[in-house]
Amino acid sequence: MNQNKQSSDLDFEITFYEGLIRRKADFLQALIMLGDLYTKKGLYEKGLDIDKKLVRLRPEDPFILYNLACSYALVNEIDKAFAVMKLAVACGYEDFGHLEHDPDLVNLRRDGRFADYLSQIKNTKP
Repeated sequence: MNQNKQSSDLDFEITFYEGLIRRKADFLQALIMLGDLYTKKGLYEKGLDIDKKLVRLRPEDPFILYNLACSYALVNEIDKAFAVMKLAVACGYEDFGHLEHDPDLVNLRRDGRFADYLSQIKNTKP
């Protein structure tokens, strides 16, 4: 698929999900999709806003917390990304292989504290 078609498809989907959210602001699945689409489009601040809303709706969901940590990493708020990632793990996030390779977390993985933390949790989780 060419770049223009991909961008056009993303724009269409974003418009669709934004319309759903206007009608029902707490539509969980639409918010999840919209946050993902914003990130794919490179609209990281908008994705972060969506992830913050999602955490208000589901404050202990490890996957929603993981996505919030990714959003913080993408906007280079490393301290917040690290704190939220620790919370995601405490709430049950365990896909450490994905965590080690997720391109959204490049900025976070560059932080020495995070490397130490990741090594620690990989050694303590079964």
